[in-house]
Amino acid sequence: MIDGHGDPNTSPSFTHAVEALYPVAYKLKFASKRELGRDYVVMPLEGLWWAKDMDAFTTSRDKSHWDWTLMIMVPDWIDQDLFDTAVQQAGAKNRPDRLDEVRLEPLSEGLCVQTLYIGSYDDEADLLARMHHEFIPTHGLKMVGKHHQIYLSDARKVAPDRLRTILRQPVRA
Repeated sequence: MIDGHGDPNTSPSFTHAVEALYPVAYKLKFASKRELGRDYVVMPLEGLWWAKDMDAFTTSRDKSHWDWTLMIMVPDWIDQDLFDTAVQQAGAKNRPDRLDEVRLEPLSEGLCVQTLYIGSYDDEADLLARMHHEFIPTHGLKMVGKHHQIYLSDARKVAPDRLRTILRQPVRA
């Protein structure tokens, strides 16, 4: 995981966060296979998103107010020692700017409402508004925790109107 603030489309901090996560994720994968005999697929990039006013996601869409945590899930057999070694190895050549900010941390969200969204990240506001203001209250639920997205497509390789994203919101009754 790594934290940040601001518009993901214009913030160098966001780009640097992504550039720090992936080398660690791949070093962990290869170390797990080599040292533990356990291989796995590097999971997709995920993001937790929040703002002081959650309507910043559904109405104003002023991304400069957004806070975020980017993450790549790893198997539960990855421990802190293996992680620390992977971070050190990821910094051996062409050290990513924000590498020292990457951390290993569990995430447990509990009950969530989620849907698959297909389209541009910039056009998801209507679906989020329906999720936040219609579906969740209609089903006697209350939003808790941070909005969560799982990016199933690589935005560098897929047209914006074909991007696939899981939109998830932790809730409680």
